[in-house]
Amino acid sequence: MKELTKSEEQVMQVIWKIGRGFANEIMTAFPEPKPAYNTVLTMVRILEKKGFVGHETFCKANRYFPLISKEEYSQNSLKVLVSNYFNGSYTELVSAFTKKENFTLEQLQELKMMIEDVIEEES
Repeated sequence: MKELTKSEEQVMQVIWKIGRGFANEIMTAFPEPKPAYNTVLTMVRILEKKGFVGHETFCKANRYFPLISKEEYSQNSLKVLVSNYFNGSYTELVSAFTKKENFTLEQLQELKMMIEDVIEEES
């Protein structure tokens, strides 16, 4: 799966949020300050070429929709992150994350319970 630029990802976040939408609906869903209309349309066309967005035409207007789910993209991004920065080790990722973040005892216990649940399901 191809990676997205920051601008492309911002447009995808809006498209994932609205599900399906015409260009004006995509623009309306953008937070302030909104990018230029032509910039958004250019990004949508790039996203179509990359296979992230599709469209259906009604008269002369296109309604855009995601071809890749947010979950699918986030899972792929996580794999790339782990591969590039943590030697392919999810253990290194979690270790770095828990050491750098200021977790409360309650949050750490919640993480522990989540891990224990997964171990129990796998057993």
